[in-house]
Amino acid sequence: MTAPSSAEFLVAFTVAAATGTVVFFHADRNQIRYPSAWASAVFLFLGFALPLYVLNVRRERRKRNS
Repeated sequence: MTAPSSAEFLVAFTVAAATGTVVFFHADRNQIRYPSAWASAVFLFLGFALPLYVLNVRRERRKRNS
């Protein structure tokens, strides 16, 4: 396995940063607790934290609608 090229790293970094930013603004707008923690987790662990965030949002919405 070789190290990623500069272009590959830049693409991965940009995707992770953009996704983290979107998560932060979504969490802030929808009053999800700890928006900066969710954004940081999604930035660092995109494949793991993003599905957890989606599940958390769905759980919060169900709780609010009950």
